[in-house]
Amino acid sequence: MERPFDAFSPRCPSREVVDDVIGRWPALVLVALLDNPRRFADTARAVGGISDRMLSRTLTNLTNDGLISRAEQHGQHVTYQLTEAGRHLATALKGVVAAVYEVMPQVLAARQISAP
Repeated sequence: MERPFDAFSPRCPSREVVDDVIGRWPALVLVALLDNPRRFADTARAVGGISDRMLSRTLTNLTNDGLISRAEQHGQHVTYQLTEAGRHLATALKGVVAAVYEVMPQVLAARQISAP
C-alpha cells in the first residue's frame, strides 16, 4: 500500500510541515499549549528563552498550518490553542520530550567522554 505522503521526498508538502513542527521552538510551543490555551506572554513564559519575534513567527506558521487557532477575546486579548491536528502532534512531541528526559543521563555521559 502506497502512502499518500512521503516526507523523505523533496517534492512532498508533508516535508514543509515536518520542518514547521519538529524545530526546537515549534515543538516546544505545541507541547506548551497541550495543557490549556495560552495568551502570547503566557506562551513566552512557558517556552523559556524564545524571543517575541521568534514566538510570533512560530505561532503564525503553526496557525497557517492549522495546528493552532488564534482567538480574539473582547477585542483585546488573543489566545492560542491547539486544533485537533495540533493536539495529535503535540501529544506525540510530548512523548519525544519525555524520551529525551529518559536518555539524558546517557547523553551527558557520552558528552563527558567525548569532551576534549
